[in-house]
Amino acid sequence: MEFSEHIKTANVEDVVLRRPFYQPTKGTLCVTGHHLIFSNRGGDSARPFLLLLRNIDAIEKRPSVSSGTITLKCKDLCVLQLDIPGMEECLNIASSIESLSSLETVSEMYPFFYRPPFLSLQDQWGLSSTEQHYAQMKEIHDGWRVSQVNRDYSVSPSYPPAVIVPHSIDDETLVKAARFRQGGRFPVLCYYHRETGTVIMRSSQPLSGANRKRCREDELLLQAVIDGSELGYIIDTRSSQQAQQARMTGGGFESKSCYRGWKRLHRQLEKGKVLQESLIKLVEACGDQSHSIAMLMMTVWFLCSISCYHVISVVMDGHSVLVHGSEGTDTSLLVSSLAQLILDPDSRTLAGFLGLLEREWVQAGHPFQQRCAHSAYSHVRLRHEAPVFVLLLDCVWQLARQFPLAMGFSEPLLLRLAKEVYASDYGTFLCNSDQERCVTGVKERTHCLFQSLLRANERQHYSNPLYERTELAIWPSIQPPSLQLWKGLFLQWTDDALHLVEAQKVIQNLVSQCHRPLNEKVENTDG
Repeated sequence: MEFSEHIKTANVEDVVLRRPFYQPTKGTLCVTGHHLIFSNRGGDSARPFLLLLRNIDAIEKRPSVSSGTITLKCKDLCVLQLDIPGMEECLNIASSIESLSSLETVSEMYPFFYRPPFLSLQDQWGLSSTEQHYAQMKEIHDGWRVSQVNRDYSVSPSYPPAVIVPHSIDDETLVKAARFRQGGRFPVLCYYHRETGTVIMRSSQPLSGANRKRCREDELLLQAVIDGSELGYIIDTRSSQQAQQARMTGGGFESKSCYRGWKRLHRQLEKGKVLQESLIKLVEACGDQSHSIAMLMMTVWFLCSISCYHVISVVMDGHSVLVHGSEGTDTSLLVSSLAQLILDPDSRTLAGFLGLLEREWVQAGHPFQQRCAHSAYSHVRLRHEAPVFVLLLDCVWQLARQFPLAMGFSEPLLLRLAKEVYASDYGTFLCNSDQERCVTGVKERTHCLFQSLLRANERQHYSNPLYERTELAIWPSIQPPSLQLWKGLFLQWTDDALHLVEAQKVIQNLVSQCHRPLNEKVENTDG
């Protein structure tokens, strides 16, 4: 179906737009295949307002005899209002928006049409590959290797073509171990800790089932990680009761008798519907300016912190860790990412952080299209929705607030990512896996967000001017008084947030001015 077939009314004059931080403005509203374009009557110099239709989460319409009002609630939590003359025009515009904002065919989405002059489709898509990442970790080459066992995505549809596994485990063993893990997500390496020589791995749950089946190849794979000479820890992001219940539906956990040398710890993290409902309640409370808003997300963040604390503690004590929940595509990625951010100084640079997101979320198979189909305002609830990635960004913000000098990136980057994951000009967050991106041509026909963010002018905007690299792990406080509401995200459309942004700009200018004389002095000294 052509985009024009979804558009019942393309242009309406004398529309009044009401949006945060601006006075109501009268102008012309135009509906295109991917955008709402509002042009006011301020003359040729006035820039039109563009809204990506994919950003619209919910539409509320109130038609009357001679006019109508449409309220647009966006996924970035902005709320807009359009006062439209004529009831028929109001209903037609609302119907067009509803149809175009819910297109599900990936190739019809805007990233396939976005062609900025500063980017080329011939540019490299993505920052790095598994092979390139492995090449940078020379310390592990004796004990680990890159396997292409999933080159055609037949072993695990959600894994990338290449993964890092123990050197002593051949591909045939990996194939058999994959059959014993949900979705074929057998244990793979995601982080090597140079100081202790231990690793963090991730996977999905074993399919032991009610009959307590076992898989020799899966046991061999995990035994190869610890080499029989140390104790390894399995961090299960489900409660013990949830893991036991999973057995009744074919899932399960690693039994102590079969996986000798491994100790299992249960550290429950909420996910799915519970997490989505937490986001909805938080946004509602922020709108009501409730005094209890900060507590709604604190429980989720606190539990996440506890899980990361256990992962980091055992790694620092010289033990390797395997992290998994059920599918291995949500909470496992959340815990492994935060653990790396806390332990690894390279992950705390701007390029390193984006590389971490690419490895642990995009390449590792987080189902972005399912999880981010809707945000907090939608009246339609899909069972796959969950703001897991937004929770990660919230956790990173908490870290950056406690360690303002340790991060090479700033809050605007986190806010940009929180917006892009729901509605973007770029193809990075499209689809649910690397396989789907290959099938739909995302890597050939769209641009990569992370590549764009590392361009010189973007890098300057998103870098932390106060950054000072430290090789030490950054241990955050997880006590409730140490955690705060991320106002920059959840209150970003209020006057308080506007003042905060202005203050940040002043601080950044002051820091830049302080650095300039220092740099000039260094240059003069070198000369």
